Amino acid sequence: MFKGLIVGLVAFFVVGVFHPLVVFVEYHFGKRAWWVMVLLALICLAVSLVSSEFLSLLLGIMAAGLLWGTLELFWQHKRACLGRAKRNPARSPEYYSLKDRPR
Repeated sequence: MFKGLIVGLVAFFVVGVFHPLVVFVEYHFGKRAWWVMVLLALICLAVSLVSSEFLSLLLGIMAAGLLWGTLELFWQHKRACLGRAKRNPARSPEYYSLKDRPR
């Protein structure tokens, strides 16, 4: 009866949680953690294929959020390189250099 409302709330929650999560991951682990997010997304997609209809919807939303978060991780790194986001002071300055990198 309330499946649509629940799916909408889960999607809203995923969007709301993944932005701060991406900022946290980039700050503490760097962009090298991208593969973990992709792996979790692929696991969610695989499980959604064999799950019930409702759980499949929720896992699909989670997978989409993780895949979008992977892109955001690289964009967050670029924002940090450009000085638009907080940098981790423990990292070397070369880590935040955009020189000699494809744009």
